[in-house]
Amino acid sequence: MKKSIVLATAVASVLVSGAASAELTANVGAFSNYIFRGTTYSGDSAVVQGGIDWNHDSGFYVGTWVSTLGKAGLGGNEIDVYAGFSGEAGKLGYDVGALTYQYTSSPEFNYTEVYVSGTFSIITLGLNYTADAASGNKDAAFDTGDIYFYGSADFAAGPFDTSIYAGTYQFTNDGKYGNGDISYSHVGASFSKDGFAFAIDKNDVASDNGAVGGLSPNMDAVRFTVSYSKDFQL
Repeated sequence: MKKSIVLATAVASVLVSGAASAELTANVGAFSNYIFRGTTYSGDSAVVQGGIDWNHDSGFYVGTWVSTLGKAGLGGNEIDVYAGFSGEAGKLGYDVGALTYQYTSSPEFNYTEVYVSGTFSIITLGLNYTADAASGNKDAAFDTGDIYFYGSADFAAGPFDTSIYAGTYQFTNDGKYGNGDISYSHVGASFSKDGFAFAIDKNDVASDNGAVGGLSPNMDAVRFTVSYSKDFQL
């Protein structure tokens, strides 16, 4: 498949570049809720998440990230694998890459995105495009052609690292699935210090949105998440 070719090429590039000029890091955390693009992906239950990243001096990186899915996971996990290139052009930071989402309990809903983002000062704007989707997403959400656009402002506010963000998820099958419109937007903010974080999220998912709303009976409620995470050098 296309995503396999992308990831295989990425790994090969790392090996050719040489391990001496690369950095390997890991992260792990516990979260009271798994919020993904403004919606709960764990049925409002706690999750554990973690990942490993390889970053090369050239700007190339490859990594993987795993999350439990709580009540929504049916005993399965989410496993993401990604590769990309980041750097700076003058005062503008940029990041481009590919990311695949794999669900161990429901592989028929796997999908792959390509993404690009730019950062100037405290402002980041980005776009993710679903380039490949499994059969379970046909004519539903997370199908080929979906677009997620987001922006954030990240800055220090007193002792806290603060992020204010918003996004809009535009599904290519909007108006065709279940009860109709499935696209939505969301806003949120997070505050973190020394690995501890507190986040507030709100979306406008319709109560009859079967594609996304089925993950929780009150998907559009304001949600508060607390977490603790830690990074490691390997």
